[in-house]
Amino acid sequence: MNFLRTDVICWRNVLKYHSANYLKGRYTLEMRFDMNASRKRKNTKPKGFWEKLKEQRNEKIAARNKKSDKKNDILKKAGSSIISLLLVILPPAACFYLMECYSHNPFMVVRPWAQFFNIVLFLLVTIVLFLLTGKLKTTHRIVYGVAMIYGIANSYVVRFRTNPIVPWDIFSWKTAASVADNYNFMPDTRMVVVTLVFLVAIALFHFIKVKVTRFVFWKRLIPAALVAVVLSLFAGTLQQESFQNSHRLYNKLFTPVYMTDVDGMAVTFVMNLAYMSIDKPEHYSDSEAQAVLDSYGAGGAMSEDTDPAAKDDTQKDEELPNIIVMMNESFSDLSVLGDFETNEDYMPFIHSLEQGAENTVTGMLNVSVCGGNTANTEFEFLTGNTMAFLPQGSIPYQQYINGDLKALPDYLKTLGYQTIATHPYNAGGWERDTVYPMLGFNESVFKDEYVNPQYVRQYISDESCVDKIIEFYENKETDKPLFVFNVTMQNHGGYQDQYGNFTPDISVKDSTNFSLQQYLSLVKLSDSALESLISYFKDADEKTVIVFFGDHQPSDAVASTVLAKNGMSWNHLTEEQQKLRYQVPYVVWANYDIDEETGADTSANYLAAEVLERAGVPLDEYRSYLMHLKTEYPVISAVRTVKADGSEVRASDEKDEMDIYRKLQYYELFDHGTVN
Repeated sequence: MNFLRTDVICWRNVLKYHSANYLKGRYTLEMRFDMNASRKRKNTKPKGFWEKLKEQRNEKIAARNKKSDKKNDILKKAGSSIISLLLVILPPAACFYLMECYSHNPFMVVRPWAQFFNIVLFLLVTIVLFLLTGKLKTTHRIVYGVAMIYGIANSYVVRFRTNPIVPWDIFSWKTAASVADNYNFMPDTRMVVVTLVFLVAIALFHFIKVKVTRFVFWKRLIPAALVAVVLSLFAGTLQQESFQNSHRLYNKLFTPVYMTDVDGMAVTFVMNLAYMSIDKPEHYSDSEAQAVLDSYGAGGAMSEDTDPAAKDDTQKDEELPNIIVMMNESFSDLSVLGDFETNEDYMPFIHSLEQGAENTVTGMLNVSVCGGNTANTEFEFLTGNTMAFLPQGSIPYQQYINGDLKALPDYLKTLGYQTIATHPYNAGGWERDTVYPMLGFNESVFKDEYVNPQYVRQYISDESCVDKIIEFYENKETDKPLFVFNVTMQNHGGYQDQYGNFTPDISVKDSTNFSLQQYLSLVKLSDSALESLISYFKDADEKTVIVFFGDHQPSDAVASTVLAKNGMSWNHLTEEQQKLRYQVPYVVWANYDIDEETGADTSANYLAAEVLERAGVPLDEYRSYLMHLKTEYPVISAVRTVKADGSEVRASDEKDEMDIYRKLQYYELFDHGTVN
């Protein structure tokens, strides 16, 4: 009984406890505690077979899902990497093809290996810039922007001067800028379309989010430098002749347009970088070069006068003639390209001289440039050197002349000549104001010193040049012969615009090419100016020789019509047809007795020596050597070399006598004709 009473009391206390907790709001908490305790008691029960099997199956499924998630994550990352890689590789390739489209269809024109090498160049440049900038979209925008500008610039350069851009054009930017206003920059359809595609691509790069986030800038410099080294090594490989030949890269510099077309702009540019400096000829020695020149001097083994002491004193004192040279801008006779009919003769005076005028020599002058680079024809005439030994498109005035040269004016100065160079345009063009004194000119006269000149279009006329030459003659130093070298400006391109002070009067049958009409009309004015110059000196008291020649033919925009009339396409000329674009007429006239000759074809490097010889002026050593060389190679230019038997060869392939000329030219140009 006591036991039962005790239990009743315990239960009464339990109920009392729970009632109190309920009233105090703790009942729910106590119940939750009990439920948890209940669950724990259930979990402590031993698992049955089916429960264990189910648990194992769930663990396998979880492991499988985890493995699948990991694999998907790897695939996702790999896919992202592949896309990023494609975004690095494909745009440079597309950029190359797009840039080439400015001038042609690259898939059809650029050779297979050349296409691959161009893409590699674009890719390496892209990687270097990517590592430096850290942003792929910025890199592509830079590459595409530069490629677009280069493609446009190259198109205009080819249009205006026939030849494409070369690395050393950077030295000519001031000259190009000074005449830029005179050209027509209206883009053609191809240029507009390609440029629009470029701009769209540049805009779409906004959506590329690939970045280099792992390394800070200075840590990216190391891989960028390594890729730059690879780029440099690859560029050096492209410049190796054996590599070029084994991969069918075209490396003939005398046809730069074709070279750029089949090799691609980027590869051609890199290949041309090899010619930024000139290496010494093999087995070159300055003392040996001087010894060769000495042998052609007075009393030398190759001199006609082996005993200078026996020279007639009366010949020494013989009056030396004035020598007046007019190198006429863009002057040429386009009939050398083929027949075309005009309403009247566009150069009647020169054509009459070519029939065999008294005391006159006429012929075709082979030059090394076409459509531009006037300074190179000056260089060949004044120095006796040839562009055949220098890179096509290089400008010696700007690249190689950095000291006094024993050029024609310097030599004439030793004979007592007053030497004057004059050009009715800016003094800084082709750096003439710097170069002329180095060549030996006492005086250089440019545009600002022409008082009240006559203008034709935007340039000082050839007639004003004639007036200036006459002014020099009438005011020259007493008892001193005069040498004047005049580079005209009247006929400078372009020829597409109309002007109030000039109306073309020459028309071409079955042609609406206004540029051709204007060009031929300008040529007629130059022809008339030469006639005025010769007319004045016919009655001059002093012996005078006048030399007249063109520096180069005009651009393709002018010549294309004449070529088309004769079954030729300006952009698909054969090697033989291309040579026709490098011939201009020349005239040597004297107001005293000299031997007449017609059809006396020559090249610009020989012309000055020939003039001196015909005029009875003694030759110095170098020009004596040139007259000897001419007996074996009557024509040497960057475009063609003709042997005495009439066969044509490449100057670079010729040895023996051509090696001597190559060494002497290096000596004259780079050692300045004096042994240190």
